[in-house]
Amino acid sequence: MLETGVTVRDPGPDDAVLGMLPRRVALPESVEEVAEVLRACARDDLAVVPVGGGTKLHWGPPPERFDVLLDLCCLNRVVEHAAGDLVVRAQAGVTMGALAGALAAEGQELALDAPFPDATVGGTLATAVAGPRAFRYGTARDLLIGVTVVLADGTVARSGGKVVKNVAGYDLGKLFTGSHGTLGVIAEAAFRLHPLPADRRWIVAVADPPGMAERGPCRVRELAATLAASQAEPSAVELDWPHGQGPIWMSVLVEGAAAAQRAEALAALMGDALRSVRAEPPPQWGAIVRDEVLAEVRFRPSRLTGVLDAVHYSGFSLRGSAVSGRMWLELWDDPGEDKTVTALRGLRERLTALGARMTVLATPYEGVDRWGEVSSLPLMRRVKEQFDPGRRMSPGRFAGGL
Repeated sequence: MLETGVTVRDPGPDDAVLGMLPRRVALPESVEEVAEVLRACARDDLAVVPVGGGTKLHWGPPPERFDVLLDLCCLNRVVEHAAGDLVVRAQAGVTMGALAGALAAEGQELALDAPFPDATVGGTLATAVAGPRAFRYGTARDLLIGVTVVLADGTVARSGGKVVKNVAGYDLGKLFTGSHGTLGVIAEAAFRLHPLPADRRWIVAVADPPGMAERGPCRVRELAATLAASQAEPSAVELDWPHGQGPIWMSVLVEGAAAAQRAEALAALMGDALRSVRAEPPPQWGAIVRDEVLAEVRFRPSRLTGVLDAVHYSGFSLRGSAVSGRMWLELWDDPGEDKTVTALRGLRERLTALGARMTVLATPYEGVDRWGEVSSLPLMRRVKEQFDPGRRMSPGRFAGGL
């Protein structure tokens, strides 16, 4: 099985995806070798799951079938860094931590704030993870300017370019970002960069828990809206609410010229909520701490009060952007399958009523509805049929069983 010139080995325990072991593990060292592996898999009708750092491999349901694990660890080069153009091109297996180190040496950064430093470029794009500074810099889709992908039949496709002004074919990059490996393999990516800020300051405050109607307006929402509109231009406004009860911590990042003075201006807006202004990030800044049971919530920032009320006493910790409308729900004390499934179902009902969308990214329980209602599912099925008609790429791992 899998007769190619590419290095192939037997699987070990660390190669399992949600308890499923592949029959073989392929270790390509170039885009051409990725294409060779996928051509062989197409010939023999073998199902493939791509993997980078493996930090999010347990996100999503298990694959319907699983023959080959395509390990991209050997595609780990920064192919080109055009510092003058603020552009980098990297292979999919480069870790976000390694890329950050290479760019920092030239005074630049990719402003994606990956929650796992060992995550790879390819995995970060495939899962469309966004960090705190998405409020200012945008998400992976916004910073991606070019991509090289290998389709299920082994065809190599490229779109975009390595300079910011060349946006031809950019939609292919958008399409593969967030596709969870179900359309093909992201092999290389080019990103728009930013200079490293001259200075950074974090303002840390503690705000009141969300008030029900009898408590009056929600102070958290008022503070977030005031900060977002401030001329001091914060790069991020993050909330951290352990276990959905008690005080809500708010952390605000200010970057660039005169960061200290701008931070003091924002601190003055926070009144008695202020706790400190500091030069180092607060604990758990931009991190996903527990992801055995993990959900993502997206909502209009104007609905922040309702989202907080929906999470109140749910047992889930909430962390994420108060101004971008994108937050994580982490379950710290797992009460077991029945109670967890019931809690997630109740959360989705309350959040859906607000116009919010909740996606359960990780859970060990089969009874959980991970995606909820997906209005674009017919279109997604047509895209899947076009790119992977044989259903060989991570089959069943995305919404609607795609």
